[in-house]
Amino acid sequence: MGVPRESADGEVKYYKRDFWSKENVKFATPHYRMRKCAGVVNKIAGTGPCDLLDIGCGPAALKSLLRQNISYFGIDIAIHEEAPNLIESDIVESPISFQGRKFDIVVAQGVFEYMGKFQEQKFAEINDLLKRDGRFVASYVNFDHRAQSVYWPYSNIQPLGEFRASLARFFTIEKYFPTSHNWPHSEPRRPLIQALQVPIRLPVVSNYLAVEYFFVCSRGPQRRTTRSRISAIGRGRTGEHRRRQTVGVSRRP
Repeated sequence: MGVPRESADGEVKYYKRDFWSKENVKFATPHYRMRKCAGVVNKIAGTGPCDLLDIGCGPAALKSLLRQNISYFGIDIAIHEEAPNLIESDIVESPISFQGRKFDIVVAQGVFEYMGKFQEQKFAEINDLLKRDGRFVASYVNFDHRAQSVYWPYSNIQPLGEFRASLARFFTIEKYFPTSHNWPHSEPRRPLIQALQVPIRLPVVSNYLAVEYFFVCSRGPQRRTTRSRISAIGRGRTGEHRRRQTVGVSRRP
């Protein structure tokens, strides 16, 4: 059994560009969750002009799955090919922003498992990035799954209910649903099993077998909470998570 990787002084370790420049190339080919995310985004966007920001975009593979009416922008700690619509930024150390732009849709899939004590600070920054009628689409691992395994670099392990409650302090959660259900706690790989997955929550079953969840949110109230206060909240919650959660280790995205 193990917990998130910690440094010698007991602090949670946040992996930097040297790690992610090698790791994120594994996702250059769209995987199951990304394809499902694209379906959610395309439905939200409709057919009119739409600006989208992909936080933690990696090789920007999501762009290839989106409708032509969606203008794609991405932020990542390791950008391999420079482009005007991509910014390289360490969002743990710097505020999330893109040249002062506001967006119709902001996507953060596979991001908040790495945010540790910065979770609520980043929620506040994303809320400020959305246009008035914008939508935020986030994914989060179901750490309540029967098989409590975890991808070893995760720094932000918490029960799904705690993540949802934290998210609701900054956004209006319009709906949330599993990315998939799977006994071994990994995204399904067989085409038939993938085809059978539907975006609904099933009582009891989803609690224990949902691999990850998508949350579709609209803007919440504009908050005057200072960044230092948000950081303090995050530090307290993260310490509690580390005490309460122990998880097994497996290498998975």
